[in-house]
Amino acid sequence: MHLDELRTLLTRHARPDWTTAIDGVLISKVERSDPPAPSMSGTVLAVIAQGAKRLALGNRVFEYGAGQYLVASVDLPVTGQFTEASPEYPAIGFGLTLEPSAVAELLLQAGPGEAPRAGGSAVSGIAVSDAPDALLDAVVRLLRLLDEPRDRTVLAPLVKREILWRLITGEQGGIVRQLGLADSSLSHVARAVRWIRDHYAQPFKVEEVARLTGMSVSAFYRNFQAVTAMSPIQFQKQIRLQQARLLLATHPNDVTGVGHRVGYDSLSQFSREYRRQFGAPPSQDATALRHTAPAAAGVLP
Repeated sequence: MHLDELRTLLTRHARPDWTTAIDGVLISKVERSDPPAPSMSGTVLAVIAQGAKRLALGNRVFEYGAGQYLVASVDLPVTGQFTEASPEYPAIGFGLTLEPSAVAELLLQAGPGEAPRAGGSAVSGIAVSDAPDALLDAVVRLLRLLDEPRDRTVLAPLVKREILWRLITGEQGGIVRQLGLADSSLSHVARAVRWIRDHYAQPFKVEEVARLTGMSVSAFYRNFQAVTAMSPIQFQKQIRLQQARLLLATHPNDVTGVGHRVGYDSLSQFSREYRRQFGAPPSQDATALRHTAPAAAGVLP
């Protein structure tokens, strides 16, 4: 019942740019299954109402379809592919941006024992579960407000808080709770992720980044691997290659320059790793990108 109304509401309000009149709420409608494409996950809740998708994070693969939700608590480099999407049967989904400050506020307001405590060890930055009826009901009520502009300003923040509470107390609550704890292992890893993303073109030592997070090298490496499914150096490589592909879309004749800009001193190493990641050498892929922009393939729909 909830899925039927969810599909109807999402279909009615879907826009080409995925935005809605409610801040932080996204709606996607995808009508084709493209080859796997890289993107950043964002920190989001994604609920699929129709269709299916496969998402790869390092050596982990997540598959989710109608009636399931995915939570991403760290902005991670992922590769996504819609496995069920066509003009006759499009993939349709709901997305909600997860804000650490909103999670922290709910955790502070919860009474003793009302919100399960987050564990001390870092957990995977992405997880999939079946969506319980209470969560789907809250998502549907939030989307109904798109048809009720008078009530939207007052009620939308309340329903978004309910959705967040359902996540915090649900099967994947450990991921969401750590998002709101400033001193959690996941928050420390997220700090390292942001630093690597901001400095992806420059070499670094794992010891230096571990020091920035306040963790020992062994604890940092273990927690980083748990959250991202990659080592810090592998993570940097993913960011470099994704950025290189974006640059090649606008500078297709400057493969050497692009390689240097994202941090590669060796053109042969850049070409080798690029081909391994995207299935074609930079020059060939750049030619293809002239005719089609890189696909967006984050955790949504």
